[in-house]
Amino acid sequence: MAVAVSGGVDSMTLAVLAHRVQPETQIFHAVSPAVPIQATDRVRLHAQREGWHLHVVDAGEMEDPQYLANPANRCYFCKTNLYDRVVENTELTVASGTNLDDLGDYRPGLVAAEEHQVCHPYVDVGIDKSTLRAVADDLGLEDLKDLPAAPCLSSRVTTGIAIDASLLPVINEVEEHLRKQLTAPYSLEGVRCRIREGEVAIQLESNLDIDFGSGQFDESASVVRELFVQAGFPGQVQAVVFEPYEKGSAFLIETLEVN
Repeated sequence: MAVAVSGGVDSMTLAVLAHRVQPETQIFHAVSPAVPIQATDRVRLHAQREGWHLHVVDAGEMEDPQYLANPANRCYFCKTNLYDRVVENTELTVASGTNLDDLGDYRPGLVAAEEHQVCHPYVDVGIDKSTLRAVADDLGLEDLKDLPAAPCLSSRVTTGIAIDASLLPVINEVEEHLRKQLTAPYSLEGVRCRIREGEVAIQLESNLDIDFGSGQFDESASVVRELFVQAGFPGQVQAVVFEPYEKGSAFLIETLEVN
């Protein structure tokens, strides 16, 4: 098969397993401003370790006006561009890392997968997220088994706000900086930099209680503001707020018409 990998634990574990079973498996990875450089580096590292036949492609979603408009079904246009590019370059069956837990969410990308006859091996055999992490552990993938969820950087931009390709690396830089700076004493499990109209919301996921109203993040807010200003986005940071992590809070399907 041909496995489309994003750099996350789901698709990476599938790619490792598929390639070890059948060395002629082809691996496809799309580079894009929406894909954190850390994910691409992870794919390249495992390709070298495992001896993958790796195809690195530009899926072209940043030239798709329907994607850039950032509608509620943005992921449909992303996956359509990705799978178009993959099927142009292989005659093998294309597989994704979709697992059972993904089926409970609104996933327009699955429509694009169906249109391109993409298969979902985890779903076919009843594997959910926790089980695939156990598979990664069994395969000796220490750097993958506990990897936190990392949706594409466009998912940080509130639905309806146009995607700006040059803004996405700034989002990644902010998250990486805060992830390192705030490790102690907050015991962070995740950082999200959400883009709203004139506002940047930094959402922190922690196993500790954090008092977001105490002013303890004022210095970090100044750093965030400076990173956006240096990158040429001063208007984006009229306000920088810190708040608890809320999964999918930039996604506003109920307020916008799906294109």
